[in-house]
Amino acid sequence: MTTAATPAWTLDPDRCFAPERTQRAEARRLYDEVRDLPLICPHGHVPPRLLHDDEPLGDPASLLVVPDHYVVRMLYSQGVPMEELGLVRRDGGASEGDPRVVWRRFCEHFHLFAGTPTGLWLKQELIELFDVGERPSAETADALYDHVAARLAERAYRPRALFERLGVEVLCTTDAATDDLRVHQALQADGLAVRPTFRPDAVIDGTREDWGDAVDLLAERSGVEVVDYASYLRALEARREAFRAAGATATDHAALTADVAPMHDPERRFDTLRRTTATPGERAEFTRNMLFEMARMSADDGLVMQLHVGSSRDHHTRVFERFGRDVGADIPIAAEWTRSLRTLLGRFGADAGFRLVLYTLDESAYGRELAPLAGHYPAVRLGAPWWFFDSVLGMERYLDAVVETAGVYNLAGFNDDTRAFPSIRARHDVWRRVSCNWLAGRVVRGLVDADVAPSLARALAYDQAKETYRLA
Repeated sequence: MTTAATPAWTLDPDRCFAPERTQRAEARRLYDEVRDLPLICPHGHVPPRLLHDDEPLGDPASLLVVPDHYVVRMLYSQGVPMEELGLVRRDGGASEGDPRVVWRRFCEHFHLFAGTPTGLWLKQELIELFDVGERPSAETADALYDHVAARLAERAYRPRALFERLGVEVLCTTDAATDDLRVHQALQADGLAVRPTFRPDAVIDGTREDWGDAVDLLAERSGVEVVDYASYLRALEARREAFRAAGATATDHAALTADVAPMHDPERRFDTLRRTTATPGERAEFTRNMLFEMARMSADDGLVMQLHVGSSRDHHTRVFERFGRDVGADIPIAAEWTRSLRTLLGRFGADAGFRLVLYTLDESAYGRELAPLAGHYPAVRLGAPWWFFDSVLGMERYLDAVVETAGVYNLAGFNDDTRAFPSIRARHDVWRRVSCNWLAGRVVRGLVDADVAPSLARALAYDQAKETYRLA
């Protein structure tokens, strides 16, 4: 949609490519080889029930603003209260319930996303998927709301239709260890390639205030009476097996640091935690031990272990108290890997059954530690630039830092890590453009042979994610 009063809002076909003509031409050549490949989505946060129920995706604000912490974070940083963005307060306090008003707030502040990856994704998504022809603004907000809402009412914009239209070959969700997997079983019975991922943070992180309740639910879901450490491990193994039966190929773990190590006498510590008498230090030690146990179990059952390290979660106490977990107040911290992972990799790093995918929010570790680790240990793959670095320059810095040491084939390819289902194609497209442009730069400098570059572009866009996560 466009009006005579405003210029058409369009996409630059050469976005993300270098301005130098020779490199740009090579980038176009490589990108043409991979642009239409199916999407392998090995890690993300799209709710499986969205695809199971296949209901209309709702209104524009509830789809594109409220659940997207990239959007909420930016608007909040510029003084827009989260209540005005439709986030529900834990205490039942008032928050904006009119999605049109929330959408207006978003459009009024759309200029804030200029130069950010969020702005890049949103622009492509709105133009290509929703046929929007005007830039969001205070003046265009209501017309855009009506336009996008009309699209969302069409059957072609139902979740399953979009799954096919976006070109998704396989989508892996992120599911708590205690989640009911019947939704996944129903999706697979319907022929949809949607797989769960085992996320046990709540039941293995002894520092969480809800750990005890989560263990009780683990016992209920697993059918194993948890009375001691041994039965606790059996309950975890039972849930892992249930996930594997439902199609899972991976686990996922969030950790403040990469410090993973077994502990002496975990049985006694488990009993102490159950009595809620453990100190913070004892709780942290137990958590490190449980990450080691997760590695041991992955070596046994073949589930790929993902470790996301370096986010100080829920940093803003007031926001956490008012709105709960995971609303964007997470801040990166420095991370150390070499000493922290030595015990784990000494035990499992050469084990053919074990695979460990490492993600960090500390870019300084890419070349110093992560690339050398992946360049030696057969079990290690490097995850894509994550979260704050899922950006054009972040991807370029990542490739610069790691490929010379680890090569392309020790990387895990790309994953979108998104909660915003309609943005998946745009996020993959940015990675494909950036990686092709990066490879083109190596070709014109004589560092990569021109006839080899297409296979590397395909590996980064498609093959490595499929191989790393055992999705073949």
